[in-house]
Amino acid sequence: MKFGRVDNPELVDFTLPQDHPDTHLLLSSTNNSKPLEVFVGCAKWNRADLKGFYPRGTKDELVYYSSQFNSIELNATFYRFFPPEQFEKWYDKTPEGFKFFPKLNQEISHWKRLNEVRQQVENYLYAASNLKEKLGTLFLQMHANFSPKDFDRVINFAQSWPKEIPLAVEFRHPDWYSNDNVANELYYVLKENGIANILVDSAGRRDLLHMRLSNNEAFIRYVGANHQSDYDRLNDWVLRLNEWVDAGLEKVHFFVHQNLELASPLLSAHFIKNLNETLGTTLTIPTMAKEPPSLF
Repeated sequence: MKFGRVDNPELVDFTLPQDHPDTHLLLSSTNNSKPLEVFVGCAKWNRADLKGFYPRGTKDELVYYSSQFNSIELNATFYRFFPPEQFEKWYDKTPEGFKFFPKLNQEISHWKRLNEVRQQVENYLYAASNLKEKLGTLFLQMHANFSPKDFDRVINFAQSWPKEIPLAVEFRHPDWYSNDNVANELYYVLKENGIANILVDSAGRRDLLHMRLSNNEAFIRYVGANHQSDYDRLNDWVLRLNEWVDAGLEKVHFFVHQNLELASPLLSAHFIKNLNETLGTTLTIPTMAKEPPSLF
């Protein structure tokens, strides 16, 4: 993920912002009756990006990946529409309890920009539904130039989205967060329609860390900087997630990206180990077949 990349990450203040007050209000209002759900994964499973992760002789990358992680942020579905049969194959290759978190196709978000996309959404959901119980939260990532001037499209899309299918949304244009009135209206629309407000932790766009949950799901896209500070940042996230879980958070969906993706499994292992120790989770800690050379 090149979005938010900076040349000098050592100059960035990576301190996590304070929570938005509405996050505490939302979490305190939950009945906290469901067991904690935690899914951690990378953005891709292909060998070229995760170099050094797969043992020599690995025949099927997804089969091995899903033995090490319990989820994947499925970015491939952004670039092309896959037929239902492909989702069926992915389902069959992965173990019980594994989940996919697919990104909605770029025709919906970037080309048509949420305008008259009903047929495209129906086609996408028809295919993705073949993941059955392994289908996690789908997510919509809007183009960085999609601004609040098209707020009406967001409202229509949110209201028409099938409520039985969990959705998370990432907005990148700065005006969604710099204007309090816009931010409050957006939060209201997401909250009223049960849609998660994605948090993005990226070096060059600290404004996307709005720390404002809109439902009982923390959907976090973490973008490392291939810098020593990546470990400290992940430690801080474990502490913050622990606070949210204590306050009533029920779902943690955390996906690790890197500008050089080959470090993603290494950082994920560090994060998962810390998470297990702090939250009492029992996630598998992924191992690298060959640890990459120092990236810091």
